[in-house]
Amino acid sequence: MSTYVVGDIQGCYKGLRKLLKKVEFKAGRDQLWCVGDLVNRGPRSLDTLRFLRDLGTDCSIVLGNHDLHFIANQEGCAPRRGKHTLQKLLKSPDAQALADWLRKQPLVYFDCVETQSGLQNFVMLHAGVAPQWSLQKTLVLGAEVELALQGDDYRAYLSHMYGDRPRRWHDGLEGLDRLRVITNYLTRVRYCDAIGNMQLSAKEGLAMAPRGYKPWFKYEKISSEAQILFGHWAALQGHTGKPRVHALDTGFVWGQQLTALRLEDGKRFAHSKK
Repeated sequence: MSTYVVGDIQGCYKGLRKLLKKVEFKAGRDQLWCVGDLVNRGPRSLDTLRFLRDLGTDCSIVLGNHDLHFIANQEGCAPRRGKHTLQKLLKSPDAQALADWLRKQPLVYFDCVETQSGLQNFVMLHAGVAPQWSLQKTLVLGAEVELALQGDDYRAYLSHMYGDRPRRWHDGLEGLDRLRVITNYLTRVRYCDAIGNMQLSAKEGLAMAPRGYKPWFKYEKISSEAQILFGHWAALQGHTGKPRVHALDTGFVWGQQLTALRLEDGKRFAHSKK
């Protein structure tokens, strides 16, 4: 059995299938983990969700910001802003069933895998974590958002998850502000400062860091407990400079590569659009 962690798919179903063929992925034997942003921008979001859902227990995913945006659109909770490529998905007969399936998925996923160097802990999330968070706190706070998504009042969460404030985490946060800042770390952050103030507009690579900010993984405190798997940041091109922090978004939807990391031996595979 092999475990493959795939970067942001963003509706690029054909590319995903080609990459899985390249690594000889076999359902029932292997495991597929996805770091979020399964939908949007690419041409086949609907086929992507159907395929991943139908893999059942052979597939583990975390939600990204685009996945949450699809759920919010389906539930009538998204603000009218920007463009997206979700219309075919939203008009499909199983759109509600797919949104309900996504609402039951986590924002943080943790598991142990037997690797060539022994049993290793891995934590998967879409974007990043706050400087103050331990592994246990990350799992607990992720679960708070998951409970909100699955609760009776989930539309209140979806309606209020948009926005950039509060800019940083502190333990006194309550209610929807608390859920929003957790969501922003786990699904949107790239840059922050030493106390966790997020800069959510910058998308460039490390050479273009906004003044006073660094990549969130320069401050994280959990990779000593578990290797971190994340996506969201195509400009990194898979490089963080930290051997236990793995960037998996390599910009396939932008004409570059879709990447899979095999956890057992650390080998990377890529399918290129070029």
